[in-house]
Amino acid sequence: MSEAEDRALARKGRTAGLVIAVTMCLWLAMQWAGPALGLPGRYALLFDFAALAALFWAMVVIYQMWQARRASRENQR
Repeated sequence: MSEAEDRALARKGRTAGLVIAVTMCLWLAMQWAGPALGLPGRYALLFDFAALAALFWAMVVIYQMWQARRASRENQR
């Protein structure tokens, strides 16, 4: 794997990690703020689905990274 590919994968990994961390922080904040602000339960469901979508996206990116590293290792043999 070239240095440029390593950097691209590292950047993807940092992005996925940041998305996971920010998603969980926002989701926890909204779980607390929703009832405190008197928001209806349907908004909590909306925030849950948004968090699931972000986490699913991060899983897809992590899977792509795994496949790229695996393919790179097979090409080096």
